[in-house]
Amino acid sequence: MLTVGENHLDDNQHVNNIQYVEWVQDISKNHWEFAVDEKSRKDLVWVVKNHNISYHRPAFLNEELKLTTYIKETKGPLSIRVVEISNNKTSQLLVKAITEWCLLDAASLKPKRVPEAIQQLF
Repeated sequence: MLTVGENHLDDNQHVNNIQYVEWVQDISKNHWEFAVDEKSRKDLVWVVKNHNISYHRPAFLNEELKLTTYIKETKGPLSIRVVEISNNKTSQLLVKAITEWCLLDAASLKPKRVPEAIQQLF
């Protein structure tokens, strides 16, 4: 959960679109780091291939937001992650992001199939 601050707002006094992208990336990274061991975090890196973000309603100063994420699908080196951002008080969906991430070997920076053991964590 997070609270919208003045630094999150745009000229229209609602959360800036770029801020949502940052939150999408932050929760994705945090979810990955929480779920996997240190070796996996060292040996594997994720890069964004595509962001698709749908904005349903604006968020305003001091509103509390709830962020949730899950992996929808994994295929080869690609993982489709969904992030939903809702108003915590009303439960109204504000933003839904579907991001295609590509797993890379940290040493070679070449795509790497998502290991079955990693898939099972999500």
